[in-house]
Parts: sequence; structure tokens; C-alpha cells
Amino acid sequence: MPKLKIFVGTVYGGALDVAEQVSPLFEQAGYDVSVIEQPSLNDLTEDMPDLVLFCVSTTGSGDFPGDFVPFVRELKSQPPSLAALRYGLIALGDSSYGDTFCGSGRALDELLADLGGRRLGERLEIDAMETFMADDAAVPWVEAWIESEGLAT
Repeated sequence: MPKLKIFVGTVYGGALDVAEQVSPLFEQAGYDVSVIEQPSLNDLTEDMPDLVLFCVSTTGSGDFPGDFVPFVRELKSQPPSLAALRYGLIALGDSSYGDTFCGSGRALDELLADLGGRRLGERLEIDAMETFMADDAAVPWVEAWIESEGLAT
């Protein structure tokens, strides 16, 4: 059974809620799913999964949530080759903050690509100003993503 890890970086719990809401969709598609809060680099590089979904919120200043900062620091200080990484990314933010909207998701996407990771499909950016419950946007996106990328086993 293929493995999917969902890496969560959250400020107020919204990204974790999204991860928990989309997990069953991947289980139905044939994946063994793990939701990882406060991930470490080893969670990614040791026993690399077949697929990774990042669910990452952004602080008001565009930074990574505190629980995700150690993971990003490890990626930058011990940059692994991520040539085998296939991933999707759901970025949560608030457009009222202007230029920093979904800043952590965009920065993570760029970092992963620089390390050789391959994003499948487009990044989903969820705006708290437009979508009260982030999973209302995430669930249909994940359903479409699984289908469009042929991820069901």
C-alpha cells in the first residue's frame, strides 16, 4: 500500500483541521496516511513516502507557524536531495495582510522545488477572507487533485 504523509504547520489549528478532513479521501484512494504535526527532516527523508501533502498556514507577517519553523530550518541547514519527492501543497492565509498572503506556503513550495521536489498540480491557496472553513475549499481540491494526477491506486 503506498504511503502518504501529511505535514502540518498551523497557527490556530486550521491547517490541522484540513489535514484531518482530507485524510479519509486519500485512504479511500488506497493510501496508508500519516498526519504529522511538528515534522522533522527525518519524517521526510527517512522512509520517504510515495506522496506528501503539505498543509501550511501563514502568520500575519508571512512567516512559517512556530511548529513548522524547526522543519524549515533543517531543510535549509541540511539540504537533502528531494529528487524522489512528489508533493502537493495547501497554503492557508489571509489576503487582508497583502503581500504576505500565503507567504509560508509559497516559500515552502520554492524551497522544495530548489531541493529537487516535484509538485504535482497547482498549489491551493485558501483565503480566510473568502472561505470561513478551510476544508470547504480543501476537500473538493483534494478530490480533483487525486483524480487529475491519477493518484488513486
